[in-house]
Order: sequence, then C-alpha cells, then structure tokens
Amino acid sequence: MVAGANVNDFKLLRATIEAVVVKRPEGTVQNLCLDKGYDNAEGELEALFNGYIPHIRRIGEGKLDEHGEKRFPARRWVVERTIGWLSKCRALLVRFDKKARNYLDLIQLDCMLIWYRRCWRLGLLR
Repeated sequence: MVAGANVNDFKLLRATIEAVVVKRPEGTVQNLCLDKGYDNAEGELEALFNGYIPHIRRIGEGKLDEHGEKRFPARRWVVERTIGWLSKCRALLVRFDKKARNYLDLIQLDCMLIWYRRCWRLGLLR
C-alpha cells in the first residue's frame, strides 16, 4: 500500500488491516496495539469492526510508575529501524516514480539487497 506522506495514519487504518498477508484462523481474537495518533472514535471502531481488540494509548497518558517516572524507556521499533535502513537507498529517499508498482518493486529490491548484505556479513553466503 502506498499513500501520500501528508495523510494521517488513522485514515489508512482500514487499508492497512485489509493489506495483512497472513490471515488469522477463524474464531480467534487478536489484539491491536495503536499509539496516540489513533485516539479517536474512527480508529477504535475500525479495529472493532475488523475483529480486533483495540489497545489505544490515550492522549495525555504516559507510562509512569508510582514515583512518577517513566517505567519503560522508549525503544526503536523494528519498522522504524528498517525504514532507517531503506532511507540510505537514494532512490527511495525522494520518490521520483510516478507509478506505485514501480515504487513498491524498488522497495522490494532494496530489501533484498539489505538481506543479502546482512547474510554476507554473517558468513552465511561464503
């Protein structure tokens, strides 16, 4: 799924859920953890409509312990790390492709290159 950079995340929630490749077994319930950007009625209803139990961090809510300090320090997510790796590929840094299919193919090619280089560093391809 490709969308403009100026579209709010909660507006793409339905398309993101529909783009899930691995379908869950019939009759199972799955949790959906969302950040403060989805703290609105639309985000919660969309998650419920698609059979998820939404866990949405509310605006103004923080992870604080009984002393008022942060319990868990912020960590970089796997997706953010991968996007950081992909941003080193100059062709992806600024999108010049007019067709979404070409852009997605370029992302897949760059992901394959990242994976190949990682396997080479670990000695799996020698």
